[in-house]
Amino acid sequence: MSSLPATFAEDVIDQPANAQFEAFLDEHRGALNACLDGLTEEQARRSLVPSRTTLLGLVKHATFVEKVWFDEAITCRPRAEIGIPATPDESFILDDGDTIESVQRAHREACESSRGATSSMGVDDMVRGNRRGPLPLRWVYLHMLRELAQHCGHADILREQVSSD
Repeated sequence: MSSLPATFAEDVIDQPANAQFEAFLDEHRGALNACLDGLTEEQARRSLVPSRTTLLGLVKHATFVEKVWFDEAITCRPRAEIGIPATPDESFILDDGDTIESVQRAHREACESSRGATSSMGVDDMVRGNRRGPLPLRWVYLHMLRELAQHCGHADILREQVSSD
């Protein structure tokens, strides 16, 4: 996880809103990416719930989410051009070539691209490539924080189940 910045919420208390959002996002991005650390490939793929949710699938989905909100929404490029699934549910599907290493790397790269895509934007700048219509970047940041926090919670529970075996 060394390519994710080591930021902490307390370090940005007096910083502008963009820096605060990015710090909180990076903490959650890092936590979700790290949920795969120390697992075997079988553990990462283990299905413990009726949905397609697995630990490996959660991180793969998080990569999709990064690209939806920080590529599609900002650049207005269609998902097919970006190379991501059409629906969120499809983003959990694991291919034979998906490994802990490849999924973590793709997630780190997507996070880096996301940071780059917003680096010159302000929280009140509008993104125009979402089905909801124009949205302020602030809303996108808040939505991403909610999504990442939920998935970190899912990962904590799944990790606990996998580790108890």
